[in-house]
Amino acid sequence: MRVAAILGLGSSARHLQPFARCSDAVWQLGMPANADEADAILVFGGDGTVHRHLPQLVRLRLPVLVVPHGSGNDFARALHLRRVDDALRAWRQFVSGRGSVRQVDLGVIAPPDAGGAPAPHGPGDGRYFGCVGGVGLDVEVARRANRLPRALRRRGGYMLSLLPALSGFHPVGVRVQASLGEASLSTRYAGSAMLVAFANTPTYGGGIRIAPDARLDDGRLEVCVVEAMGKARLLRLFPSVLSGRHLTLAEVKYFQAHRLRIETEEPAEVYADGEYVCSTPVDVRVEGGALRVIVP
Repeated sequence: MRVAAILGLGSSARHLQPFARCSDAVWQLGMPANADEADAILVFGGDGTVHRHLPQLVRLRLPVLVVPHGSGNDFARALHLRRVDDALRAWRQFVSGRGSVRQVDLGVIAPPDAGGAPAPHGPGDGRYFGCVGGVGLDVEVARRANRLPRALRRRGGYMLSLLPALSGFHPVGVRVQASLGEASLSTRYAGSAMLVAFANTPTYGGGIRIAPDARLDDGRLEVCVVEAMGKARLLRLFPSVLSGRHLTLAEVKYFQAHRLRIETEEPAEVYADGEYVCSTPVDVRVEGGALRVIVP
């Protein structure tokens, strides 16, 4: 067996050792140029590391094991890989022939009418995401969290960044159009919003349950719109978001979609998996079964 290892920030060759001891595999560091060079790929890192490598991983179609080794590990969490030990157990099962390889969905963000064709060269060609994307307050939180030292990001970077981000934030004027199946786009929300999140996984920001109903293999995105409200009320309601109980709030609009179009009164930054993608307007869609992953 030939295995390629992708090492994210804070990972090193020593983190490969427990996985290398499981088999007589031949290891290489870095992304394979083509699918003939490896039989599996291990990605050591968090959501940002996975995000940056999604175009190549999708293109190669090789089984991928995500080893949760980042400041945010929500994609791994959705695969029931909460700890490194979970990934090691899945790897042992895989190399012994008893493992499970699952096909999961990815989201695609692209400019309107660009066809949504994902490519690694920039937002003009479309960008894959694994977890959650959006506009509004979360963008400012993610921007601030990314500036924190890695040790702080791993210990609640989202929560540490929320108050500073909220202090200067103003609601975004937004229009959200959505469709299910082959239906045409229809307006689901128009007005001022604190945030618009579109989710492929239930959590983001290190475990915040923004979309508790999201599944990685249902071919749909969960969309959560939080209407404009006073900052004090938002802080009082925030614990309900942590636990996923916010869906019953009057200020929250929650629905499913296969396709979305998000437009804002002024161009607004779009982030996904904690990374900058582009600015609005954008089209968002699901690519079903785009990634093969090794799971317990």
